Amino acid sequence: MKRITITLFLILFLVSLNILRAENSDSSDEVQKVEIIVESYSFNPDTITVEAGKPVEITLRSVASIISHNFTIDDPESGLYVVQEVKGGRDATVTFIPEKPGTYKFYCGKKNIFGSHEKKGMVGTIIIN
Repeated sequence: MKRITITLFLILFLVSLNILRAENSDSSDEVQKVEIIVESYSFNPDTITVEAGKPVEITLRSVASIISHNFTIDDPESGLYVVQEVKGGRDATVTFIPEKPGTYKFYCGKKNIFGSHEKKGMVGTIIIN
């Protein structure tokens, strides 16, 4: 009988320990995944919201068949500098960790003989909470 009591006590102890560990686990390792459709001269969605201090993984899915684009965030004050190329009709993924909350612009930094993609409206907003 004593052996059964000790075994039950150990089982309850281990279960309780695992529950506490799960409640106190650090969620900062969780990757925030976002998919952006890259069209001829636009991003969809053009506004995304993520949390500061957690990794962000953005998948760029180009539906523009020929034209190459990129995803650029260039904000020295926030420490954000991200550039990811995406060829026409392909996917590309970029991962980064935003540290400073705020609202920042992302855009396509490509240019052609008709002007920059950014000036044609290929701009979006990333909100970091």
